[in-house]
Amino acid sequence: ELTLMLYDGAIKFCHMAKSALEKNDYENTNKFIQKARKIIVEFRNNLDFNYPVAQDFDRVYEYIYYTLVDANVKKDVNLLEEATGRIKEMRDTWKEVMDKVKETD
Repeated sequence: ELTLMLYDGAIKFCHMAKSALEKNDYENTNKFIQKARKIIVEFRNNLDFNYPVAQDFDRVYEYIYYTLVDANVKKDVNLLEEATGRIKEMRDTWKEVMDKVKETD
């Protein structure tokens, strides 16, 4: 549940950053992108590399992280939307896994 909440938080911060960016409020754009990036860093830092799938997750998180960096530097809504979409995909995958685990319990 905590992981799902973190994904939702990152998505929320991306939406807030997009809203700020559309208003040319670069200070808040930066603030919200930084918050989303911190969540992605937290996910990366907590990967268990004893499992091969961790490498795949790490690559996706790295892509999201650098897309957020580029979106922030370039003030590019499209890059921000790309990162948000990837985070949503990760969240949806996590939710599916959680639902399947609940079904087996």
